[in-house]
Amino acid sequence: MNNRALAPDPTRKIFSWSAAAQWRADAERAGEQVVFTNGVFDLLHPGHIDVLRGARAEGHRLVVGLNSDASVRRLNKGPERPVRSQDERAYVLAALELVDAVVVFDEDTPLALVETLQPDVIVKGGDYAPDTVVGATVVRARGGRVVIIPITPGHSTTATVEKLRGS
Repeated sequence: MNNRALAPDPTRKIFSWSAAAQWRADAERAGEQVVFTNGVFDLLHPGHIDVLRGARAEGHRLVVGLNSDASVRRLNKGPERPVRSQDERAYVLAALELVDAVVVFDEDTPLALVETLQPDVIVKGGDYAPDTVVGATVVRARGGRVVIIPITPGHSTTATVEKLRGS
């Protein structure tokens, strides 16, 4: 018989918007800085992990805004995207020790989610410039920071999908 404890259920870290807002308020009362990043996170790769690691280093709690399936389709990432459903993508992200909370958003951008959560820091990968990050104005208006994590060369979900297709 195996006496090892089962790891905690990742779904405990997947929040509705209202639960995430309460989680954020709890962090603020505790004096903890909340870091926000967002993306599709379709097929997790080293570049994703590097952004999440960099984001995690910027504060006490990391919340990931996750594009819904409908939102991904509107991004025109390709007819087969997303490869994984939003529930599967949220589950995988929530299982990562680096991530404290995952919130799915259905809008084209995470602006409304950033306005709801009012993070202290917003982080994006190196394919963005600080002034092009959606929500940067909201974060800076409350004295927060925008951080860009350099791209990890050779890693992209689109390239992985093409490779799997044999393109």
